[in-house]
Amino acid sequence: MPKARDTDTAARILDVAERLVQSRGFNAFSYADVAAELNVTKATLHYHFPGKAELGEALIARYAQRFSQALRAIDAGAGDAPARLAAYARIYGDVLRDRRMCLCGMLAADYETLPEPMQAAVIQFFDENLAWLAGVVEEGEREGTLRPNGSPEAAAQALLGGLEGALLVARPYGDLNRFDAAAAGLLTGLAARA
Repeated sequence: MPKARDTDTAARILDVAERLVQSRGFNAFSYADVAAELNVTKATLHYHFPGKAELGEALIARYAQRFSQALRAIDAGAGDAPARLAAYARIYGDVLRDRRMCLCGMLAADYETLPEPMQAAVIQFFDENLAWLAGVVEEGEREGTLRPNGSPEAAAQALLGGLEGALLVARPYGDLNRFDAAAAGLLTGLAARA
Protein backbone atom coordinates (compact mmCIF):
# COMPACT_ATOMS: atom_id res chain seq x y z
CA MET A 1 0.00 0.00 0.00
CA PRO A 2 1.50 3.38 -0.99
CA LYS A 3 2.30 5.82 1.75
CA ALA A 4 0.13 8.92 1.98
CA ARG A 5 3.09 11.13 1.12
CA ASP A 6 3.78 9.09 -2.04
CA THR A 7 0.12 9.37 -3.03
CA ASP A 8 0.18 13.13 -2.39
CA THR A 9 3.31 13.54 -4.51
CA ALA A 10 1.80 11.51 -7.35
CA ALA A 11 -1.38 13.62 -7.20
CA ARG A 12 0.64 16.85 -7.26
CA ILE A 13 2.60 15.58 -10.27
CA LEU A 14 -0.66 14.76 -12.05
CA ASP A 15 -2.12 18.16 -11.16
CA VAL A 16 0.81 20.04 -12.66
CA ALA A 17 1.08 17.78 -15.72
CA GLU A 18 -2.67 18.08 -16.37
CA ARG A 19 -2.52 21.86 -16.28
CA LEU A 20 0.49 21.84 -18.63
CA VAL A 21 -1.22 19.50 -21.11
CA GLN A 22 -4.43 21.54 -20.98
CA SER A 23 -2.59 24.78 -21.63
CA ARG A 24 0.36 23.71 -23.82
CA GLY A 25 -0.29 20.23 -25.16
CA PHE A 26 1.34 16.90 -24.37
CA ASN A 27 4.39 17.41 -26.57
CA ALA A 28 5.09 20.91 -25.25
CA PHE A 29 6.07 20.02 -21.69
CA SER A 30 8.73 17.84 -20.15
CA TYR A 31 9.51 16.15 -16.88
CA ALA A 32 11.91 19.03 -16.24
CA ASP A 33 8.96 21.48 -16.39
CA VAL A 34 6.99 19.46 -13.84
CA ALA A 35 10.00 18.89 -11.58
CA ALA A 36 10.89 22.59 -11.58
CA GLU A 37 7.35 23.65 -10.73
CA LEU A 38 7.12 21.17 -7.86
CA ASN A 39 10.71 21.74 -6.75
CA VAL A 40 11.49 18.01 -6.93
CA THR A 41 13.99 16.00 -8.91
CA LYS A 42 13.18 14.31 -12.20
CA ALA A 43 14.03 11.06 -10.39
CA THR A 44 11.04 11.70 -8.12
CA LEU A 45 8.81 11.93 -11.18
CA HIS A 46 10.28 8.74 -12.63
CA TYR A 47 9.67 6.98 -9.31
CA HIS A 48 5.95 7.65 -9.63
CA PHE A 49 5.65 7.55 -13.43
CA PRO A 50 8.55 5.70 -15.11
CA GLY A 51 8.05 7.55 -18.39
CA LYS A 52 5.99 10.27 -19.97
CA ALA A 53 3.73 7.66 -21.58
CA GLU A 54 2.81 6.25 -18.15
CA LEU A 55 2.21 9.77 -16.88
CA GLY A 56 -0.04 10.42 -19.88
CA GLU A 57 -2.03 7.24 -19.30
CA ALA A 58 -2.51 8.17 -15.63
CA LEU A 59 -3.65 11.66 -16.65
CA ILE A 60 -6.28 10.30 -19.02
CA ALA A 61 -7.50 7.72 -16.51
CA ARG A 62 -7.92 10.33 -13.78
CA TYR A 63 -9.56 12.85 -16.13
CA ALA A 64 -11.93 10.21 -17.53
CA GLN A 65 -12.88 9.13 -14.01
CA ARG A 66 -13.67 12.71 -12.99
CA PHE A 67 -15.63 13.24 -16.20
CA SER A 68 -17.63 10.05 -15.55
CA GLN A 69 -18.40 11.30 -12.04
CA ALA A 70 -19.61 14.59 -13.52
CA LEU A 71 -21.89 12.71 -15.93
CA ARG A 72 -23.31 10.64 -13.07
CA ALA A 73 -23.96 13.86 -11.13
CA ILE A 74 -25.78 15.30 -14.16
CA ASP A 75 -27.88 12.14 -14.41
CA ALA A 76 -28.66 12.27 -10.69
CA GLY A 77 -29.90 15.85 -11.09
CA ALA A 78 -33.04 14.40 -12.69
CA GLY A 79 -33.34 17.20 -15.25
CA ASP A 80 -34.87 16.63 -18.66
CA ALA A 81 -32.64 15.90 -21.65
CA PRO A 82 -32.10 19.55 -22.69
CA ALA A 83 -31.09 20.45 -19.11
CA ARG A 84 -28.67 17.53 -18.98
CA LEU A 85 -27.09 18.56 -22.30
CA ALA A 86 -26.78 22.15 -21.05
CA ALA A 87 -25.05 20.86 -17.91
CA TYR A 88 -22.70 18.84 -20.11
CA ALA A 89 -21.82 21.95 -22.13
CA ARG A 90 -21.14 23.84 -18.88
CA ILE A 91 -18.38 21.32 -18.07
CA TYR A 92 -16.56 22.55 -21.18
CA GLY A 93 -17.26 26.19 -20.34
CA ASP A 94 -15.84 25.69 -16.86
CA VAL A 95 -12.62 24.29 -18.34
CA LEU A 96 -12.27 27.34 -20.58
CA ARG A 97 -13.09 29.63 -17.65
CA ASP A 98 -9.99 28.17 -15.95
CA ARG A 99 -8.00 29.14 -19.08
CA ARG A 100 -7.57 25.51 -20.05
CA MET A 101 -8.75 23.16 -22.75
CA CYS A 102 -10.32 19.70 -22.55
CA LEU A 103 -7.46 17.34 -21.69
CA CYS A 104 -8.49 14.73 -24.24
CA GLY A 105 -9.16 17.42 -26.84
CA MET A 106 -5.58 18.62 -26.41
CA LEU A 107 -4.33 15.04 -26.60
CA ALA A 108 -6.38 14.48 -29.75
CA ALA A 109 -4.42 17.33 -31.36
CA ASP A 110 -1.22 15.39 -30.55
CA TYR A 111 -2.82 12.02 -31.38
CA GLU A 112 -0.40 10.86 -34.07
CA THR A 113 2.59 11.34 -31.76
CA LEU A 114 1.07 9.67 -28.69
CA PRO A 115 2.01 6.14 -27.62
CA GLU A 116 -0.61 3.54 -28.59
CA PRO A 117 -2.00 3.05 -25.06
CA MET A 118 -2.63 6.78 -24.80
CA GLN A 119 -4.27 6.82 -28.23
CA ALA A 120 -6.59 4.01 -27.14
CA ALA A 121 -7.43 5.85 -23.89
CA VAL A 122 -8.28 9.06 -25.77
CA ILE A 123 -10.60 7.15 -28.09
CA GLN A 124 -12.21 5.39 -25.12
CA PHE A 125 -12.82 8.77 -23.43
CA PHE A 126 -14.57 10.12 -26.51
CA ASP A 127 -16.50 6.87 -27.07
CA GLU A 128 -17.85 6.97 -23.51
CA ASN A 129 -18.90 10.61 -23.93
CA LEU A 130 -20.52 9.90 -27.27
CA ALA A 131 -22.46 6.96 -25.81
CA TRP A 132 -23.70 9.11 -22.91
CA LEU A 133 -24.67 11.97 -25.23
CA ALA A 134 -26.47 9.63 -27.64
CA GLY A 135 -28.40 8.15 -24.71
CA VAL A 136 -29.50 11.61 -23.55
CA VAL A 137 -30.49 12.62 -27.09
CA GLU A 138 -32.45 9.38 -27.53
CA GLU A 139 -34.22 10.01 -24.23
CA GLY A 140 -35.02 13.58 -25.29
CA GLU A 141 -36.40 12.32 -28.57
CA ARG A 142 -38.67 9.88 -26.72
CA GLU A 143 -39.91 12.54 -24.30
CA GLY A 144 -40.39 15.07 -27.12
CA THR A 145 -37.91 17.66 -25.82
CA LEU A 146 -35.26 17.08 -28.49
CA ARG A 147 -35.52 16.69 -32.24
CA PRO A 148 -32.13 15.77 -33.68
CA ASN A 149 -31.42 16.08 -37.37
CA GLY A 150 -30.54 12.41 -37.83
CA SER A 151 -29.74 9.62 -35.41
CA PRO A 152 -28.93 10.19 -31.73
CA GLU A 153 -25.39 8.99 -32.49
CA ALA A 154 -24.98 11.59 -35.24
CA ALA A 155 -26.35 14.30 -32.93
CA ALA A 156 -23.90 13.20 -30.20
CA GLN A 157 -20.98 13.44 -32.64
CA ALA A 158 -22.07 16.89 -33.78
CA LEU A 159 -22.48 18.11 -30.22
CA LEU A 160 -19.16 16.75 -28.96
CA GLY A 161 -17.29 17.98 -32.04
CA GLY A 162 -19.01 21.35 -31.80
CA LEU A 163 -18.13 21.83 -28.14
CA GLU A 164 -14.50 20.82 -28.67
CA GLY A 165 -14.30 23.15 -31.67
CA ALA A 166 -15.95 25.98 -29.75
CA LEU A 167 -13.25 25.66 -27.08
CA LEU A 168 -10.54 25.93 -29.72
CA VAL A 169 -12.05 28.97 -31.41
CA ALA A 170 -12.82 30.81 -28.15
CA ARG A 171 -9.38 30.17 -26.67
CA PRO A 172 -7.28 32.67 -28.67
CA TYR A 173 -9.85 35.39 -27.97
CA GLY A 174 -9.92 34.62 -24.25
CA ASP A 175 -13.67 35.12 -24.57
CA LEU A 176 -16.00 32.74 -22.76
CA ASN A 177 -18.97 34.47 -24.43
CA ARG A 178 -17.85 33.09 -27.81
CA PHE A 179 -17.93 29.58 -26.38
CA ASP A 180 -21.27 30.13 -24.65
CA ALA A 181 -22.84 31.43 -27.88
CA ALA A 182 -21.59 28.45 -29.87
CA ALA A 183 -22.77 25.98 -27.19
CA ALA A 184 -26.18 27.66 -27.03
CA GLY A 185 -26.49 27.39 -30.81
CA LEU A 186 -25.66 23.69 -30.72
CA LEU A 187 -28.23 23.05 -27.99
CA THR A 188 -30.92 25.17 -29.66
CA GLY A 189 -30.37 23.19 -32.85
CA LEU A 190 -31.35 20.02 -30.99
CA ALA A 191 -34.40 21.44 -29.22
CA ALA A 192 -37.84 20.28 -30.29
CA ARG A 193 -39.82 22.95 -32.12
CA ALA A 194 -43.12 23.93 -30.54
